[in-house]
Amino acid sequence: MKLKIAKFFRILTVAPIMALAALCSLYAANSQFFGESALNLALAIIFLTVLPLLAYPLQPIIPHFRGKGREGQRNLAMLFAVGGYIFGCVTNLFLNAPIQLWVIYLEYLLSGLLILIINKAFRLRTSAHACGVAGPAVMLAYFGIPAALIIGTVLYVAAFWSSLCMKRHTWQQFVGGTVIPILVLAALHLTLML
Repeated sequence: MKLKIAKFFRILTVAPIMALAALCSLYAANSQFFGESALNLALAIIFLTVLPLLAYPLQPIIPHFRGKGREGQRNLAMLFAVGGYIFGCVTNLFLNAPIQLWVIYLEYLLSGLLILIINKAFRLRTSAHACGVAGPAVMLAYFGIPAALIIGTVLYVAAFWSSLCMKRHTWQQFVGGTVIPILVLAALHLTLML
């Protein structure tokens, strides 16, 4: 029973689901973060949620990742996610997106790239899952929705517990993944002077 509960929280707190919750919360709080039309929201949902989630059903079909189990699924998910973040930034260029939407995409893109670099180039394992839970909570608080920290903290604790329970990450890997989006958001704040 314990493992079933842990798996439930692990799925509930996967990065694309957290991105969807953050995007909907931001749109409800201030639709102007997405510009003049809902098109930017729809594209953000496609690039931050749908595309990254597609990695899971497509993993058994894509030859390079087929048969590589959980690690193949994890690697493909990271590639699809970063690809979605790049597509989001490209569409921002053409749609004259507001600065808030740039912050959202850049937060995801830079955090995703850092996770990839740390995991692949340095062979250290940081938790993309932790990054995907902590990032949206901190970003929502940054954009003026402080209640997100309360909900985010509850979800973060659930994700942390489930990751340890399912032996997906050590606490150090989880904390490492948590620090990345916080540092990226701080760097974006200083760079863009928001």
